[in-house]
Amino acid sequence: MKLSTAIAVLTAAAAEAHYTFPSIANTPDWQYVRQTANFQSNGPVTNVNSADIRCYQRTPGSGAPGTYTVAAGSTLAYNAKASISHPGPMAVYIAKVPSGQTAATWDGSGRVWSKIYQDRPSLGGSMTWPSNGARSINVPIPRCLQNGDYLLRAEHIALHSAGSAGGAQFYISCAQITVTGGTGTYSPRNQVSFPGAYTATDPGIMINIYYPVPTSYTPPGPAVETC
Repeated sequence: MKLSTAIAVLTAAAAEAHYTFPSIANTPDWQYVRQTANFQSNGPVTNVNSADIRCYQRTPGSGAPGTYTVAAGSTLAYNAKASISHPGPMAVYIAKVPSGQTAATWDGSGRVWSKIYQDRPSLGGSMTWPSNGARSINVPIPRCLQNGDYLLRAEHIALHSAGSAGGAQFYISCAQITVTGGTGTYSPRNQVSFPGAYTATDPGIMINIYYPVPTSYTPPGPAVETC
């Protein structure tokens, strides 16, 4: 096999192993989700201090074409393409758009993000992850949210090479949603900013998941908020 052909095959295989989060519900890719910089390469973010750790936008400052309306208290599917093919935790954060802006125009800056979804591994002879192989994550939208526009941030952290700082891979995107029918009592206790929420050496980010097999795991970031 020629070297150029071998490189092409390896590059294609690497892209195939990676993934994006391009859509919510049963909607077209990038219609309600801001197109990410990896929309073709599928490559991850590895620097937790980069601005890419927020929404990984291809074109910062520009929103998705549409904003999706969802009822508080319902469940919204956040879709992976092709599937989540690496081991690691899945989390979803939400941020209320400030008055005077819209989900399509706001950049999500500041200490405004609260966690509404987090999965955890099963422990034993190995760590197994509920999101591994998934094509969609069902995200409960808190019934107590205030009505209005939000950014919804999907994040999967691939830990297969996370034994040293910078080895974890972050697969991220942000959807634009409008919430209706909420009770308006949502009062998050732990809001974070991106960047700022994580460090490269957080125990849930820098970890060898293979040997010795961990007997516990704490995801990075704040606890999941409840109504």
